[in-house]
Amino acid sequence: MSEKQKVPEIKKWVSKQELQRRWEAVRKAMEKEKLDCLIMQNNNQFLGGYVRYFTDIPTMNSYTMTVIFPLNEDMITISHGGSPFPPLPVTYGFKERISLPFIPTLTCTNDMDAKAAVETLKKLKVKSLGVVAPAFMCAFMYNYIKDNLPDLDIRYATDLVDDIKAVKSEEELEIIKETAKMQDIVWGGVLAMVRPGVREYEIRSEIQRLYCNWGSEEQLISVGAGPAGTPVAQSSTSFGNRVLQEGDQVCIMPEVNGAGGFYCELGRTVCIGEAPKPLLDLWDFMVELQDETAKMLKPGAEPAKLFKFYNDELAKKGCMPDLRLFSHGQGYDLVERPSLRPEETMMIKAGMNLAVHPMTINAEKTAYAFCCDNYVVGDSGAYRIHKTPREVFVV
Repeated sequence: MSEKQKVPEIKKWVSKQELQRRWEAVRKAMEKEKLDCLIMQNNNQFLGGYVRYFTDIPTMNSYTMTVIFPLNEDMITISHGGSPFPPLPVTYGFKERISLPFIPTLTCTNDMDAKAAVETLKKLKVKSLGVVAPAFMCAFMYNYIKDNLPDLDIRYATDLVDDIKAVKSEEELEIIKETAKMQDIVWGGVLAMVRPGVREYEIRSEIQRLYCNWGSEEQLISVGAGPAGTPVAQSSTSFGNRVLQEGDQVCIMPEVNGAGGFYCELGRTVCIGEAPKPLLDLWDFMVELQDETAKMLKPGAEPAKLFKFYNDELAKKGCMPDLRLFSHGQGYDLVERPSLRPEETMMIKAGMNLAVHPMTINAEKTAYAFCCDNYVVGDSGAYRIHKTPREVFVV
C-alpha cells in the first residue's frame, strides 16, 4: 500500500497507477505535438476538473491553483496560502508546491502567482507551452506570461487533454458508479421530505445534509415547486421560498459529486397528490427519448446528429425545443466534453460517462418534464448506471 493510500483524512483517492496512466497518456500526446509544458488553472470543484485530473487535489472556494506540467519533469503547483498545501503525505508527482498569499479581490496581489509561473517556466527553459482550458485562466496570468515571455510559443492544448480525460478508465468508472449509487440511496430520503408546509429551501438544505453524510464533496441542488397544471422546472438556489401545498409538483435535481470528486446527476418530479395526466404523458415521452438516445450513444456517434434527432422529435410533438444541451460528459467536472451540441467536434467513444437529461414543455404549456440519469457508453450503446425508477413519484 502506498504512503498516499494510508492517509486517513482522505475519503477517496485514485491510485498512483491511475495517475501515472493519465500522465503517460498526456505526455505521449505532448511529445507528438512538440509541447515542452502544459499550464492550467482552476478555482472550484463544479468546473474544476483539469487540476484534479492531474493532481488528485480539488480546487475550492474560488482560490486558484495553477498546475505547470512539464514533458520530462514532475509537476509544479502554485496555490494560495502561507505554506505549501496539501501536506506532503497526500501529494504524488510534485517537484515543487509554491504557496503565495494571493487573492483575486486583493488587487495588490494580482501578479504574485503570475510572476511565480513566469519564473518557473524560465527555470524549466520552456520554449513551447500548451494552455489547457484557457476559458478558466485569468486574463492577468495569461497576459503576464505573454508579455514577459515574448519568445514563448503559446498554443491551446485543451483538445489534447480532453481526448484523454473524456474516456474513463475502469478505476474511474468504478468511482463514478459509486456516486450514482449514493444518489440512488439519498433519493429514498428525498421523498420523505416532500410534503405540504415545507419550503423549497428547507428541502434543498436537508438533501444537501444527506449527501454530505454520504461522502459528497460538493453539491448543487435545484428544487422548484408549483401548482398542478403549470410547467414546474428545477429552480436555482437564489429562489426557493415557496411553501409546498397539496397538489403541488416538485422538480428536484441533485448535481453532486461523491467521495473522490466524480459527478453524476439525477432529475425527477414528485407530486403531492395525484399526478396530472399531461405531466405523465410528457414524462413518458422524455423516458422514450432517453432510451433512444442511449441506443444511439455508440462509438463514432456524432453529437450534432444526436442533438438534431432530439430536437426533431420534440418538434414532432409540438414541444418546446431545447436550445441548450440535453446530454454531456461528466467526470471531475459537472459538465465536460463531449457536449451533445451542434458545435461539438469530439465523437462518442466507449468508456465515456454522460448525463442524459431530455427536458421540455408540452405544446399546451401545462407540463414540464425533466428525466435525468447517467449512462456509460459501451460498444453497442450506452447503459444506465442509476437505479432510481424513471417515474413521476407521488407522495
